[in-house]
Amino acid sequence: MIGPVFFVLLETSIRKGIRAGLAFNVGVFLSDVIYILIAYLFFAQVSDLAEGDSKGVAKIIGGILFIAYGLVSFFKKPKNMQISGNNTREVADWNEYAKLSLKGFLLNFANPLVIFYWFSVLTLGDTENSEAGPDTKFGMLLFIMIILITFFSVDVLKIIGAKQLRPLVTARLLRALNQLIGIVFVVFGIFLVIQGVYNK
Repeated sequence: MIGPVFFVLLETSIRKGIRAGLAFNVGVFLSDVIYILIAYLFFAQVSDLAEGDSKGVAKIIGGILFIAYGLVSFFKKPKNMQISGNNTREVADWNEYAKLSLKGFLLNFANPLVIFYWFSVLTLGDTENSEAGPDTKFGMLLFIMIILITFFSVDVLKIIGAKQLRPLVTARLLRALNQLIGIVFVVFGIFLVIQGVYNK
């Protein structure tokens, strides 16, 4: 799916390489797992949230966070870059990988549409498994695992593909990427706020 996290994943992979992109994606993956657990364990409460006034409040808060992050990204300047001929890279260590995982986790977790998405997925899976037979828990678990593995695999392909763009990376291109990410986040944040105000 193309969304704010998609652009940050590509930017991270281009600037810092495959391992950095994977570290970021692990954070996104973990936040998805937590949202799935919340949606599964508190199915009734999430259902009320998805249909009640709290949905609008969650979108407004998420929208404001996304707008703030977008503005920071738009005005952020590339730093710590090592440009040598056609090879552009940033030196990363395990602390940085941990920070990237946390960044992926927080960005995905800040998006209220994610839990509504997984709630819809669980609702669909529950309906399909109920019609298929009595053993709904195993079917639901298999259903979710297939979706998560598919998401993660597609993201790995994005990361590998982004690596091919690294020889083209310059400080100017990185600044343009930051500005693109900033615009995407601001527009997405405004969209969430408007949805929250009208409680859609």
